[in-house]
Amino acid sequence: MKSLFFSRIQLLVVIPLLLCSLVLLGHPLQAATVKGRVFDAQSEPLPGVVVRIKNSPLTAITSLDGSYQIMNIPQGDIELHLSCLGYEAHSKTITVSHESAVLNHDFSLAESTTDLNGVIVEGQSVKTEIETKGFAVEVVETDKAALQSVQTNDLLNRTAGIRVRQNGGIGSRVDYNLNGMSGNSVRIFIDGLPISTYGSSFSLNSIPPALIERIEIYKGVIPAHLADDALGGAINVVLKKGAVNSLMASVSYGSFNTLQSNLNAVYRDETSGFTTKISGFYNYSDNDYEVWGKFVRNILPNGRYDYVRAKRFNDSYRSVGGKFDIGFTNVKWADQFFISYTGSDDYNEIQHGTYMSIPYKGRFTTSQSNVFGLTYSKEDLFTKGLEVNFNGSFSKRAEVVTDTVKWNYNWFGEISLDLDGDPILRPEGAQQGAPTINHIDRNVSTFRAGAQYEITSQHKLIFGQSFFNIDRFQQDEMRNAVERQFVGTRDLQKHITSLGYEFNLMQSRLKGNVFGKYYVQDIERMDPILVEGPNGSERQEDRVSSTRNTTGMGMAYSFRAWKQILFLASAEQAVRMPSEGEIFGSPGENIVENLSIRPEISNNLNLGFRLGEFKQNAHEFSFSGTGFIRDTKDKIIQQINPRINDAVQTNPYENLGRTKAIGFEGQASYSYKKALRATVNFSRFNSVFNTKYDPNGNLYEKFGQQIPNEPYFTINSSLEYTLKNLFQQGSSLRLSHYFSFVERFYTTWLEIEDFRTPRQYVHDLGATYTLPNKRLAISADLRNVFDKQVYDNFAVQKPGRAFYLKVNYSIHNY
Repeated sequence: MKSLFFSRIQLLVVIPLLLCSLVLLGHPLQAATVKGRVFDAQSEPLPGVVVRIKNSPLTAITSLDGSYQIMNIPQGDIELHLSCLGYEAHSKTITVSHESAVLNHDFSLAESTTDLNGVIVEGQSVKTEIETKGFAVEVVETDKAALQSVQTNDLLNRTAGIRVRQNGGIGSRVDYNLNGMSGNSVRIFIDGLPISTYGSSFSLNSIPPALIERIEIYKGVIPAHLADDALGGAINVVLKKGAVNSLMASVSYGSFNTLQSNLNAVYRDETSGFTTKISGFYNYSDNDYEVWGKFVRNILPNGRYDYVRAKRFNDSYRSVGGKFDIGFTNVKWADQFFISYTGSDDYNEIQHGTYMSIPYKGRFTTSQSNVFGLTYSKEDLFTKGLEVNFNGSFSKRAEVVTDTVKWNYNWFGEISLDLDGDPILRPEGAQQGAPTINHIDRNVSTFRAGAQYEITSQHKLIFGQSFFNIDRFQQDEMRNAVERQFVGTRDLQKHITSLGYEFNLMQSRLKGNVFGKYYVQDIERMDPILVEGPNGSERQEDRVSSTRNTTGMGMAYSFRAWKQILFLASAEQAVRMPSEGEIFGSPGENIVENLSIRPEISNNLNLGFRLGEFKQNAHEFSFSGTGFIRDTKDKIIQQINPRINDAVQTNPYENLGRTKAIGFEGQASYSYKKALRATVNFSRFNSVFNTKYDPNGNLYEKFGQQIPNEPYFTINSSLEYTLKNLFQQGSSLRLSHYFSFVERFYTTWLEIEDFRTPRQYVHDLGATYTLPNKRLAISADLRNVFDKQVYDNFAVQKPGRAFYLKVNYSIHNY
């Protein structure tokens, strides 16, 4: 099986390389290029401006920094025409000759003072195009947030219908809840590749918004081009791919000794298309924030509880990583061709188990990841309308879980004492069970190939194929010499095929997608054991293996009933295979293995609308809403243990049975003169246990009960106001306020007050000052202004009030 798998992989790698080489030999790389940036009257970059050459199909749309680039321009006089809704059109004639291979032209557009009725929009932004295809999807743009001291997870947490569940501060374990679906039911992708490829040291915790172009959040129904087994939704993080020479750097420092920094640089040679990109990050935090309340208590020698307010003392986190790409962009044989290397390393201390009731000291994990990748994409390959793309990577990941400290500790970081004043030992010799220095090594291969063929301008076929293979080896140095000779293995292989059809009819008023998916998963576990036989001890292998396959299908439609009224509907019979951690366990996260866990299957339905934007003088309004149903069989959740004082707090994942989530989410946005922007969104769902009888025909007591540990009602709002020309002409000051509300919820099946979180009201404030040259920006952020208790998972408190200061510097088109 593996040999067949790797032979396929070799073909997928070699064919694009041969193809690129042959085309490169047959085509010259010389071509005239016009590029530049477009600004408004206040020298702010203008995204979404359509820049086209009159009487020619050559067109470009400006990116978030206002930059554009048009290549392969013929010799002679050409007329550049610029148009953007709300701005006066502008034209300019330029001369292209052999000597002028690269022409730089910047433009400034004035706001339109005429009635905009009847204006034809010649192009759509990427955000608008994605959000009007019928899927329940939100596109989060990062240009403004990149200047603030916020993490990528903070941006997601402010989006309607999504709740980021984090076990503490920076670096702690994160789960995502999307409309009642959580955990691994929500898949995370980096440029279409599963984030698991990169390991725990390269995560959304560590990727700063400055390195991200946009975030696509699909809810319930996943398009065919993301060929994976995402059951409840998918979060696709699209990294910056701009081929314009640029340099961006930032550094942030604040509470809890938190330092975050990143660098992103791009260089492209206009003549050959040769492109290199370098990005890197460094994050560190002591995470020594204060915790208090009913779960933070010291156990006195007489057994009584002493409720305290204390700082976390074994929770520091450090991550460092970088990505290097080398290749070609916008050449005749490839739109993108990159060979890349991604490396990352992190150190993460573990403060406690499932609950905060018993603190740890000396338990930590380290991990490293080395990933080699190949990316290729090309539109109109061989024939007009055929677009192909390929992403492949081989990664080697190493993780070490260390836990050798034998003493029991209280929340002041002191060794606990018994009635005689003697130190108390941990029951099994370490903080979380027996002493361990457990090395877990993984070899991961991930490949995704896709093709789209535009039959006509209204009809398109989409094909996707993904492969995922992981070989896992683990060995504990704390075992005796004989046991260490035997290394256990864990192998998981998954491949998914998708085929879709997309249409665009009635002058783009009706859009639709229909798709099907085929899933296959193979798992194999081997543990060597010593067995006493007639000739003494002998080695045997305990093996477990299985193969699973199933199918799924879905559809998505949008209908524009009026210019500013859009209806959307989508549905999918979705499938999710159990992940490696759910099957084989994850020692660093206190998760034990469950080899018998079954796939999840869910019937998902979304019905939604989008209204706007409505314009009245300088006022703009828009509204959206989506109702949803998630009817799930064999929902996979982490087993909930209500015994909060257990010394060993490890839980497996398990199948819950049938569940059903029904809910609605909505959002309203308002802006005034592009200076004031306000948004409010909410999500409310009822996620209940929907299995009525057990296998013996007895009625389940918890039938109809709300699924615990899920925040079922959330509200988010944001308010931003921008002051122009403050202190200096051409400068800007952006003030922001963010608010979030989470209704109280039970963390276990036991609906008693001890296992119920409080209502959470959290306010954040921010200010960003951008200098006139647009290169330097300084921001200050005050998080959790009123120092409220904030919980996400199993009564684990998150940081309270915190302050951060950030400096950003950027250069474009150098």
